[in-house]
Amino acid sequence: MDTASEAKAGEETAEAPRTEETADADTDSSEGNGEGGEAGASEDTQEDSEQAEDNSSVEKEGFFKKKKKDKKEEAFKVKIDELEDRVKRQMAEFENFRKRTDKEKAAMFETGAKSVIEKILPVVDNFERGLAAVPENEKDSAFVEGMNKVYKQLMTELDNMGVKPIEAAGQEFDPNFHNAVMHVEDEEYGENIVVEEFQKGYTYHDAVVRHSMVKVAN
Repeated sequence: MDTASEAKAGEETAEAPRTEETADADTDSSEGNGEGGEAGASEDTQEDSEQAEDNSSVEKEGFFKKKKKDKKEEAFKVKIDELEDRVKRQMAEFENFRKRTDKEKAAMFETGAKSVIEKILPVVDNFERGLAAVPENEKDSAFVEGMNKVYKQLMTELDNMGVKPIEAAGQEFDPNFHNAVMHVEDEEYGENIVVEEFQKGYTYHDAVVRHSMVKVAN
């Protein structure tokens, strides 16, 4: 029994150094792992920092690009607004020019037409005087009928052009349309009433071409 106890104690004594060596080895391994972990963590931190710097650089670059793009777009918008304003002004000027030209052309036409009408009216007067002087027994003659047809055709064309006779006899005197060449005291008519028309007056598109020559009751 003593011999066995001694043998067992010897084994325990022999195993003890191995345990310490193992512990030392484990400690060394742990320290190595710690140093390696710290180195890895340091490398990861550096990589994260570099990545953050890269991201920040990209963000800054994107910001400046966007800002530059916004400035270009704003400049384009200002240019477009200027061009639109210029086009609108030119269109307005052209429209004013067109209206002014149309008005001038219309005025020239009115002036020319009025001048022609003024020259035709004496012909109309002569037709009316001639037809009024025809004796009753000759009014049915072919010549007089032909003159009547020509006169009616002339008056129809003048009417189509916008030439209208001014109403005078029995109307109240209006200096805008009538030219009083004689006054008469006549109780049959009211005051300032046109009693007789000596020469017809005419308007052209509401503008007086010739005033009516009339006699007015006082």
